[in-house]
Amino acid sequence: MGQFDFTPGNHPFRNRNALLDDYTPDEMVGRDNELEEYHGALKPAINGSQPDNIFLYGKTGVGKTAATNFLLARLENASVEHDITIHTKIINCDGLNTSYRVAVELVNTFLSNDSISETGHSRSSVYEKMWDALDALGGLFVIVLDEIDHLQDDSLLYQLSRARENHNLTNARVSVVGISNDLSFRDRLSPKVRSSLCERSINFPAYDADGLSEVLAQRQSLAFRNDTVETDVIPLCAAYGAQESGDARKALDLLLKAGDVAHDANADLVRAEHVRHGRELIQREEITRGILGLNSHERILLYALATFEAAEETPTRSRDLYERYERFVEQTGTDVLTSRWMHDHLDELEMLGLVTIEKRNEGSTGGQYKTAGLNQDLESVLNALEETIADVGVHSTIAG
Repeated sequence: MGQFDFTPGNHPFRNRNALLDDYTPDEMVGRDNELEEYHGALKPAINGSQPDNIFLYGKTGVGKTAATNFLLARLENASVEHDITIHTKIINCDGLNTSYRVAVELVNTFLSNDSISETGHSRSSVYEKMWDALDALGGLFVIVLDEIDHLQDDSLLYQLSRARENHNLTNARVSVVGISNDLSFRDRLSPKVRSSLCERSINFPAYDADGLSEVLAQRQSLAFRNDTVETDVIPLCAAYGAQESGDARKALDLLLKAGDVAHDANADLVRAEHVRHGRELIQREEITRGILGLNSHERILLYALATFEAAEETPTRSRDLYERYERFVEQTGTDVLTSRWMHDHLDELEMLGLVTIEKRNEGSTGGQYKTAGLNQDLESVLNALEETIADVGVHSTIAG
């Protein structure tokens, strides 16, 4: 067989898909209290009543969307069993970030045998088509707006929450479920929308190590063959996940990467060493993605800091960093930005976890100033800055 043939072979996975983001298990673990509260909020639907609007809050990867998929699937099955008309729709507002675009999506989901384009209509006409589509089907609509904090306006929230009161709907009722990572999102809504929503709020706290262990153990049983994962793998993945903000997605990604590393190494078992190697690979990938999202000046600034790091001269004073940034930009033939710009963007790089910033005060002799240091592996940063280094030139601190 050729070197690049695709042939089945020994590997630790039974169902690798069970570790992916879009997988919803038949049972959900580690969120008993939140599921109980969420289930109670949705329960009136199966009796033909309209549930309260519901808002779910919590950081990324704490189970908000997974819990929604899990409960809505059960609600839909129960509605068929008990002959109750319930329609559900989940919309991610990261891609559809205006009331107009979300309304078009709802029209095209529920309008029978027809669809409308995203342009060429007034918002009022789109809303009218939306009401017609919902009323034609009738029953209860549970509309989930995931990442609702990406919505640029709250017109649709007001319209949906007042649809019956404003006589826009007669045969249908609508309940809204909003999912947000931003705990302050509700405060940014207009007073009339906050008054109209009358929502129930459910908070999803970050997972601790025990909660993550439950999630990982369940997925391990689904994803891996029997006796292919050593006993210390799940606790180690859970510990890393709890340490890194309690994000179940990251913990699952780490277990997946460990399985892939073991597979690539033709190992008979997934071991702790594969978890550690997988974590290093994931961190490098995250660094690369973060750096590729920077603009050219931010990359040059990061490269300048990396050269100080390579020379073991960090933390370095911001004025020294700016001088090197200036030289690097001049070598590319573009215009240098101000030191104020640099200070602002150093703060942004710190928020991204790429650098560390300290404020120093040496009193009357030295005054106040900032120092900066690299917060990631130097080699990974330099690899991600390969194009920038080619444009600027190889500095003596990293040559050879």
